[in-house]
Amino acid sequence: MMTKRRKFSPEFKARVVLELISGDKGLMQASREYEIKDSVLSRWKQEFLERAPQLFEQPQAATSPQDERIAELERMVGRLALQLDMAKKVFDRSGYPPKGSE
Repeated sequence: MMTKRRKFSPEFKARVVLELISGDKGLMQASREYEIKDSVLSRWKQEFLERAPQLFEQPQAATSPQDERIAELERMVGRLALQLDMAKKVFDRSGYPPKGSE
């Protein structure tokens, strides 16, 4: 006769794993108390620790082709404005046209 598998909510798993990590409960104590095999609790803990860094990742915003094109054009405008500013400074320093020859 096969026993039905129990399902645990993500919140329950997180609470149990945090108890293990914090040292509030040892692996065997939690295993007895929750009637869950220690190998299952160990797997939960390992998964939790492996996925923890993902909590701090910045979500990648879904960008549309239009948003990408706008960003490309904004960069181009910035470059052109910088080049124009530099050209004006060079032109002003060149002394052309000579002052007073107008």
